Amino acid sequence: MLPFLFEKKLKLKGYTRSTIKAYINHNRRFIIYIQKNLFSIKMDDLNDYILYLIEEKENTHSFANQFISAFKMFNNLILELDGINKKLFRPKKKKKLPKVLNKKEIKEIIASVGNLKHQLILILTYSGGLRVSEVVRLKISDIDTDRMLIYIRSAKGYKDRYTLLSQNVLVKLKFYLKAFQVHKYDKKWLFPGQNKDRHLSKRSAQKVFKRACKKAGINKDVGIHSLRHSFATHLLEQGVDLRYIQNLLGHKSSTTTEIYTHVSNKNFIEITNPFDNL
Repeated sequence: MLPFLFEKKLKLKGYTRSTIKAYINHNRRFIIYIQKNLFSIKMDDLNDYILYLIEEKENTHSFANQFISAFKMFNNLILELDGINKKLFRPKKKKKLPKVLNKKEIKEIIASVGNLKHQLILILTYSGGLRVSEVVRLKISDIDTDRMLIYIRSAKGYKDRYTLLSQNVLVKLKFYLKAFQVHKYDKKWLFPGQNKDRHLSKRSAQKVFKRACKKAGINKDVGIHSLRHSFATHLLEQGVDLRYIQNLLGHKSSTTTEIYTHVSNKNFIEITNPFDNL
């Protein structure tokens, strides 16, 4: 009953379907683990569970932090236990650098895809710096050919933004629309799923990327999100101001975008390795 009520309140607050699912699953796992009256939960119960997630289940610190966010919301909306949320502290996250592909690798991945629809999914993900959830939800009407922009609606945090539309992508896009006999001002999904009324799933797009990597012989441990990371890194290496990259990616904080300065070779290529001067 409580998870159902929690789900209802999350929907009323306007959370995305994926966030609602994650929050409910985290709290369900905790309820199964705790095996006690939820209204009698103490800090020790929560700390024991967080340690259980990290040490016994060997989950990442990020996963544990997701649980903390999920429980805090559950407590705010349902349990209303005094003082718990303020005392909960988060495990320190490991600072991992984004995994980036070079331009040659991206070209090889895209070239390995024979299906026009699948190829365009990867091209738009890279050339627009899109999240996989954003590319699969694109509508044909989101493509602004006059201004050479792509309109991203209700992205992460329900924020709308614009990103770049490449001239080369536009040529490929027009060919795709013609091949699928779709008018460019149609309000349908750009990448429909098997059910034409629904867009392609994120899972399907991820599988397209994985198959393309395998076919192209790319053995790096990368996912489709690496195309977005690569877009940002390559822009930075071209000398584009970090503030513009932040806007294109839809980052709320510039600190999030600054991570790409640690993977860019923009400054490193100007440094002569001391070994070369021996």
